[in-house]
Amino acid sequence: MGKAVIQIEGLSVTYKKGFRRQPVRAVRDLSFTVGEGEVIGFLGPNGAGKSSTIKAIMGFLFPSAGRIEVLGHPAGSTVAKRHLGYLPEVALYYPFMKPRELLWLYGGLSGLRSYELEQRIPQVLEMVGLAGRENALLKTFSKGMQQRLGIAQALIGDPALLIFDELSSGLDPIGRRDLRQILQQLKQEGKTIFFSSHELSEVEMLCDRILIINRGRKILEGPLEDLVRPWGNFEIEFRARPGGGALPPLPRPPEETADGILRLHLRPDDQPARLLRELVMADCEIIEFRSERSSLEQEFIRIIQEDDAHAA
Repeated sequence: MGKAVIQIEGLSVTYKKGFRRQPVRAVRDLSFTVGEGEVIGFLGPNGAGKSSTIKAIMGFLFPSAGRIEVLGHPAGSTVAKRHLGYLPEVALYYPFMKPRELLWLYGGLSGLRSYELEQRIPQVLEMVGLAGRENALLKTFSKGMQQRLGIAQALIGDPALLIFDELSSGLDPIGRRDLRQILQQLKQEGKTIFFSSHELSEVEMLCDRILIINRGRKILEGPLEDLVRPWGNFEIEFRARPGGGALPPLPRPPEETADGILRLHLRPDDQPARLLRELVMADCEIIEFRSERSSLEQEFIRIIQEDDAHAA
């Protein structure tokens, strides 16, 4: 891990709720560090405390306990925000503004000068797929287009750190694909990216590390490959050729698809490599041989369910 870009120690966030203003702890003794150049997926079910944590990092709310530093400075300070780009969970903009005007405003707040904005605004609009729409009224934008514009305003100041709350909210499949390409490009440029998302397939494709919280507490943190790893099982798809040799003994009856493909799930004790070799020697057509592995979604659900059961 490189230099710490976000450092949180013992963070707790408490709200007053209800008529009697009963305290509700949204975040409980949370500690973690985000290193320079990392892409971190911040995961948890609804109500886990993700948005509260992000708002505390941004300085939008004051924690009831703990310490937060962003780029080596106290969270919420002007110097901490100077090199930070942020996209909130719900980004709302004045409907009679134009993208160019909006980005000019946010770019000015980021400290960019007029000649820099003239160059930067077309660049970020091109990057998020809004080139040619710089003078359209925002009231004509779909939710997905507004989300793209929100990403553009987060990028306008060329920040070292990007924080996104529910990154792909409102984007269609093409928009999510374009967003992944943008983030991959930013990752290659060495940007640090910290984002929450319910699109776990995106997290799996983009992140170096993940952080999972539930009921305000951290329950897992670590490299993605340590969580989503091969199970040690294999799947082979093959087809017997007409006139080929007899099939070797199989550990169990295979599944057969409508087009005559045989599919067999193999455990390590089935000696998959030996069986594959025997099928080749029997002149079978090998269509696919792959290692099965868990998905992030499967592991996420398992971890949350186990934590809830333990709490109960």
